[in-house]
Amino acid sequence: MKEKWNPNVEFNENLVAIGVFLAYYNQHIPTAFPQATLRSLKAFKKAYPALFPESELWSIDKHRKRVMDWLPSYKEDPEEV
Repeated sequence: MKEKWNPNVEFNENLVAIGVFLAYYNQHIPTAFPQATLRSLKAFKKAYPALFPESELWSIDKHRKRVMDWLPSYKEDPEEV
C-alpha cells in the first residue's frame, strides 16, 4: 500500500535555520514545558556540538526531544551572549 505524502514529516526531517526551529519548537510544545529562547538554543548547541557535526542547521526530528529534555535544567546567564 502506498503511503500518503505528509508535509509535516518532510518538514520534520529537513534541516532548518535556528529561528525556524525556535518558532516551531515553541509553537508545538505543551504549555507545561519551558519555552526556548535564541540564547538557550545557542547554549544547547555549544553544550552538544556532536549533534551539529557538519552544519549550523537544526532538525525537528533530531533536536526537538533533546532540547525538550535539556531545557528545564538550563539556567540563563545574563552575561552570556
